[in-house]
Amino acid sequence: MDEPLVLATQSGAVRTLALNRPAALNSFTAELHTQLLAALESAAADSGVRCVVLTGTGRAFCAGQDLADPAVAPDLTPGAAPKDLGSVIDTLYRPLCLRIRSMPVPVVAAVNGVAAGAGANLALGCDLVLAARSASFIQAFAKIGLVPDTGGTWLLPRLVGRAQALGLALLGDKLPAPEAERLGLIWRCVDDAALQDEAQALAQRLAGMPTKALVATRQALDAAALMDYGQALAQEAAVQRTLGASADYREGVEAFAAKRAPRFTDR
Repeated sequence: MDEPLVLATQSGAVRTLALNRPAALNSFTAELHTQLLAALESAAADSGVRCVVLTGTGRAFCAGQDLADPAVAPDLTPGAAPKDLGSVIDTLYRPLCLRIRSMPVPVVAAVNGVAAGAGANLALGCDLVLAARSASFIQAFAKIGLVPDTGGTWLLPRLVGRAQALGLALLGDKLPAPEAERLGLIWRCVDDAALQDEAQALAQRLAGMPTKALVATRQALDAAALMDYGQALAQEAAVQRTLGASADYREGVEAFAAKRAPRFTDR
């Protein structure tokens, strides 16, 4: 039986999903999409999961789309019809991006090596991104005549501003992880040997926090980017009204008053 293209492991309330096509730098195929989406759906449905870590096996996080995959490889026969890349985006990439962005728990990307094209933007779509010092991010799309996808057109300007986003997208240069941290593209760069331990420690910390409030924070920040100040204030009132009625809010206040560690349970 073939080895799974996504390896899932569990440590406490943290589910780690590792892309597992190391010989192909974990580049995307239709089957990898299918298995990764299924693994995310499984984590989302499991009440015992309170944080997800996404990483890669081998020396890469994800090199983007496998251009040899029949779904995208152009037919070089004269007169052959072009491949419909828009359909690939709609059927494979869009559901994956929306699932990550709507996970009911925080998602941490542990970028262990090169993250190129769709692989870079897959990582950037996660809630927090840790990267090994030797890792790099490459918006490789312009090199093959395409635009950033996997949410890149939305993510890049919001993370680093229009000028830096255009520089990254138009030139397609390799961005080392320390520079990605300096620009604010990622949360933190760590030594290679410490990456997985740091990612697990961060994920375990998040798993012990009020999950529902963390997810609501992600949603509120994303929504506020499209609002004016007054609308954002109104949204805050609505979200706080909901969270203020939760068991986690009551537990947090009680723990604070009793000077003890809280035990959050909402999800």
